[in-house]
Amino acid sequence: MPEARLITSPANPEIKRIRGLALRKKREEERLFVAEGLRHVMEAIEAGWPLETLVYRADVAQRPKVAEARAATAAAGGFCLEVTEAVLAKMTKRDNPQTVVGVLRQRWQPLEGIAPGKLWIALETVRDPGNLGTVLRTADAVAADGVILIGETCDPYSPESVRASMGSVVRVPLVRATPEPFLAWRAGWPGLVVGTHLSGDADYRAVAYDPPVLLIMGNEQAGLTDALAAACDRLVKIPMAGGADSLNLSVATAVMLFEIARARLAL
Repeated sequence: MPEARLITSPANPEIKRIRGLALRKKREEERLFVAEGLRHVMEAIEAGWPLETLVYRADVAQRPKVAEARAATAAAGGFCLEVTEAVLAKMTKRDNPQTVVGVLRQRWQPLEGIAPGKLWIALETVRDPGNLGTVLRTADAVAADGVILIGETCDPYSPESVRASMGSVVRVPLVRATPEPFLAWRAGWPGLVVGTHLSGDADYRAVAYDPPVLLIMGNEQAGLTDALAAACDRLVKIPMAGGADSLNLSVATAVMLFEIARARLAL
């Protein structure tokens, strides 16, 4: 079993470095992020993501899955830290922290390298990390090929987004682009491009979603910008029966994704 360093002080430089990853600036500088919980750590390992650092409470070190994570971390050239619960609480800023935390390297795919596949999702200027993480989880559920983040979108590798994704962040390929390169790339998309819009001319259930499909969803408050709306082949709407005139972004995206995937996946 690989050796681990025992750390009992929250002031330890390694612990402070990991704590710093709560800030987007630090995550982007180091290209790292934190996954909390043994389940999410094991999902990352099983998906082929090597751990840069594995942190775990000393009293769980010999549990089989923790031992497996330790061995995988060492095999990937990472290192293991045994810590106290107080250190974990300080590091994660949580009163009841998980017993295992992993530090992983971010992964981004280049826009120009995307293969159309069956279904891609593009999100414009999403602000809420909980919404973004939930969209990643839903994209994973319908076996989407990946998610493109357009413009000033929140960070999918933030702690809030990673938690909301429930582990899907390591299974859904991510791309980021500014609007102009995205629109140039979209011009070569070989299939349907569809977006939701209040001025949509069709019920979302009345469209044939023959793959490949590119679904574009807009900002939580403003929806799609005019440029992105104009880039869609079809603008659809989700009918509302009650007093609400719109849905939460993650809910609306889920409605669209399951409708698009329904025939293909027999859902």
